[in-house]
Amino acid sequence: MKKKYVLFSILICSILLLSSSSFAQQRQAAPIKLEKLSDNLYQILGGRGANGGFYIGDNGVLVIDTKQTKESVDLTLEEIQKITDKPIKYIVNTHSDGDHVTGNQFFPKTVTIVAQKNCRKEFFHPRSNGEPSAWEKPELAPFLPSITFSDKLDIYLGSKKIELYYFGVGHTTGDIVVYFPEEKTAFIGDQIFMGRPQLIHSYKGGNSFAHVKTLTKMLDTLEAEKFCIGHSDPIDRTTVKHHIEEMTQLQEKIKTQIDQGKNLEEIQKAFEANHLRLVESIFNEIKNDKM
Repeated sequence: MKKKYVLFSILICSILLLSSSSFAQQRQAAPIKLEKLSDNLYQILGGRGANGGFYIGDNGVLVIDTKQTKESVDLTLEEIQKITDKPIKYIVNTHSDGDHVTGNQFFPKTVTIVAQKNCRKEFFHPRSNGEPSAWEKPELAPFLPSITFSDKLDIYLGSKKIELYYFGVGHTTGDIVVYFPEEKTAFIGDQIFMGRPQLIHSYKGGNSFAHVKTLTKMLDTLEAEKFCIGHSDPIDRTTVKHHIEEMTQLQEKIKTQIDQGKNLEEIQKAFEANHLRLVESIFNEIKNDKM
């Protein structure tokens, strides 16, 4: 009987170890991968956190967004160093979400961090569950944006110019476009999601109706042909226009149902579960006249 108990205990331990190993493998982040867009411009894929990018100028490197963990940042730096030995001079944060900015703290303190002025304020915004922002900690102060702008800022790396644009509120109040005119390529962070409903951070002041206006202004202003986004493959102008149309149609559909006297719960029943958050944002914007 004792022998059976010992064998049973060994079996249970083995199952637990295998399950733990399998779970750890599932949680392990994908390796960092660089995708070359031009001789100087690359996307940064994989790791923990959103897609980012980097640009090699005459005298240094500019990085767009910074993943979430030290491991992902270390691997990113290793991959960049395989391409160039030029120093990283700038980080540009497209907006304040953690999967785009948490990695700031794992870069050298000598790197200058740039963001739109509303984005810097949102670093200190409480989390969606009400918890205080980790960026309130004094030790993280060196990794906050130290240069901010309102509408437009040009950064030069020698003769190479990178254009930063703020077209208005959308996903948050501080999303920007990082534009490379020679490549006609723009990095736009989370201003468009593919394969899932658009995320609007209402708790940060994001607004779906402003989102449509912001993207329209972006297309009217820039000659960009390629748009790199935080969680999918790059998209083209036609896809951006289609996204704007889909958002507008959704807003009109919800407004029609509100005019019919339906409440939020009744309206949400007409949508799949993954749309409920966006439907609620649009509903509240219409009801509060924040269109």
